[in-house]
Amino acid sequence: MPRPSRAHEKREELVAAARRAVLERGVLDLRLRDVADRAEMSTGSVLYYFPNLGDLLFEVQREAIERFCVDREAAARREPDPRRRLVTTIRAGLPTGRDDELCVLIYELGAYARRDPAYAAQHIRLCERQVALYAAILEAGAATGVFDLTRDATTIARGLVALEDGLGLHLTHAVPTFTVPEAEAVLVAFAADATRCDLEA
Repeated sequence: MPRPSRAHEKREELVAAARRAVLERGVLDLRLRDVADRAEMSTGSVLYYFPNLGDLLFEVQREAIERFCVDREAAARREPDPRRRLVTTIRAGLPTGRDDELCVLIYELGAYARRDPAYAAQHIRLCERQVALYAAILEAGAATGVFDLTRDATTIARGLVALEDGLGLHLTHAVPTFTVPEAEAVLVAFAADATRCDLEA
């Protein structure tokens, strides 16, 4: 009887090793050997499962984005009140600090998005998913009379996503420009102005 294939398991091990390598070294200096060492495999064995380092890191990026989105959407669903749902979504989108694994992975791998269309497409999907989440919250709040939107929901949602992305980068720098509460306060203030609603009440 032939042995069951362990290819899926090996690929998962390599993705986990690549994830650790990105978090420890960053993507700029990352080599295939760094991943192989963490997986306790030869570089040739790594290439058996992934044709090159870029393909492996693409899978790391895809997994990180999916986990980030799923966690954030679940946090939003737990809040029935539009005010609390909006604030909760803001909090769930910001890094908790320099060691926030998912956010650091997404920002690190964003470097590839400048040159690789496949990586760029992942970031576009991430952005669109976050915009859709915010827009749904804003539209629900407006429909129930809780929010009085200053612009259409999609425009406000895009502003929130762009603002949180910029603040998030600052929070993950070697020397952060803002604290997490300061970044959150900026976003909540923007959202309060855009919804004409006291979100801190």
